[in-house]
Amino acid sequence: MKKLYILWKFSRPHTIIGSTISITTLYAMACQQIAFLDHWPLLIMSIITGITCNIFIVGINQIEDVEIDKINKPYLPIAAGELSIKNAYRIIYASALLSVLFATYISFYLTGIVVLSMLIGMAYSLPPLSLKKHHLPAALAITIVRGFLVNIGGFYVFNTVVNQSTEIIEPVWLLTFFIIAFSIAISWFKDMPDTEGDAKYKIKTLAILYSQKTALIAGTCLVGLAFGMLIYYYTVTYFISEHPSFSTNLLLFGNAILLGMFIVNTAMIRLKKHNSIKQFYKRFWLFFFAEYALYLIAFI
Repeated sequence: MKKLYILWKFSRPHTIIGSTISITTLYAMACQQIAFLDHWPLLIMSIITGITCNIFIVGINQIEDVEIDKINKPYLPIAAGELSIKNAYRIIYASALLSVLFATYISFYLTGIVVLSMLIGMAYSLPPLSLKKHHLPAALAITIVRGFLVNIGGFYVFNTVVNQSTEIIEPVWLLTFFIIAFSIAISWFKDMPDTEGDAKYKIKTLAILYSQKTALIAGTCLVGLAFGMLIYYYTVTYFISEHPSFSTNLLLFGNAILLGMFIVNTAMIRLKKHNSIKQFYKRFWLFFFAEYALYLIAFI
């Protein structure tokens, strides 16, 4: 059990949960015309593909960032001495192999998405590029993978397999634009609690180059605009429809509630208290999960 717990911590659970709910939601959006579980093996294999790809990306980052993590995230398994570098490499190599094998079985397109995501993950963490060291390339890398490849690429794969169609439906584009904004904010917010280690190792995050307050304001405005975009779209849809659908009502009022909660979450942060910043970031991921959950319920 201890080994499983170490593996769980190494996998960065919030990213695993994010990958699982995003894949499940995109699958549901592709299965509107059929029963949700008609292609359940495809869903299970896709989730395994996403999880193992995710473990490779976050794992290689932890291997490269051991010394930084000893300052910023001493609870992570390698930094805490619970997991050796040798065993960490074994985990990420096995994860990469499993991800590519499952992706290849599912679809040629999914194989391309997985390989490209892994390459971007390597470019983010490893020299000579080390995109993480500069806030703009870092934000771009995270956004391409979590924003574009997962959503547009994932839906495309499901739609081609389930419906033999290459069309990207409008709700997927709306969700993608929202997650792109959210992913950029993630890249800014995640560095706010880590200024001590990042400053020591010359990682040029937005919080280091400007301030934690600047990163907070920029990310909050961006995500607020993204919520506003969805609320505006579904408000227009609501009023032009003679009988607004369940999904329209859910996505309109659900996003309005989430926006209000997001504003409250931002108002709760105390930038002079390190633990307050960490708690803010943890809660921020709940909005990521909640947005996908809204679309999942709307299209299941």
